[in-house]
Amino acid sequence: MFKTSTIKFLRELEKNNNRDWFEANKHRYESDVREPALAYIEAMAPRLAKISPHFIASPKKVGGSLMRIYRDVRFSKDKTPYKTNIGIQFRHSAGKDVHAPGFYMHIEPSQVFLAAGIWRPDSETLKHMRMHIDDNQTEWKKLTKSITGKGYALGGESLKKPPRGYAAEHPLVEDLKRKDFIAAQDLKSSVISKKEFVADSAKLFAAAKPLVQFICEACDHDF
Repeated sequence: MFKTSTIKFLRELEKNNNRDWFEANKHRYESDVREPALAYIEAMAPRLAKISPHFIASPKKVGGSLMRIYRDVRFSKDKTPYKTNIGIQFRHSAGKDVHAPGFYMHIEPSQVFLAAGIWRPDSETLKHMRMHIDDNQTEWKKLTKSITGKGYALGGESLKKPPRGYAAEHPLVEDLKRKDFIAAQDLKSSVISKKEFVADSAKLFAAAKPLVQFICEACDHDF
């Protein structure tokens, strides 16, 4: 799985984010980043299936759960060519991209965290999420209390004002204003190289199951 050299490589990439350095160290990327990431994904597959059979753990080198290291710089002021983090998304089988419901692992030198939920959903999905929260207020309060009690924090961006159709006095107005429905939990970078990392992260993903299941119900996805 991951090694102590994984973080070391990413830290050096931060300082040398250029094609010449990367090409000269591509063998290290393969051995310290991509190979352990794909092994982690493969090991997570049966554990993820116990949470729900509808989330994909694909250890393919291209087009699987591991996100590309190459940045899309076409519309960015930052022209550095490589991402300096490992991003792994286990998305719902009904989704086509990072905006699908799912579970996520993020590894970079300054921050390691895992997350669950849905990031930047489209307007129709947002509408269904808000309706589902409004219609199931007790369930929503219970599940958010459950996951925050297990170390998660709800985050992401929010509207400045209540969405159309909801009063400022609504008891869950702050949740209805959310543009992301994400729960994240920070980890120490040292945990990624421990032998228990797969099992421990699977338990943490399982703890966020109520949120992801709620989102799937709102989106009319199987869970």
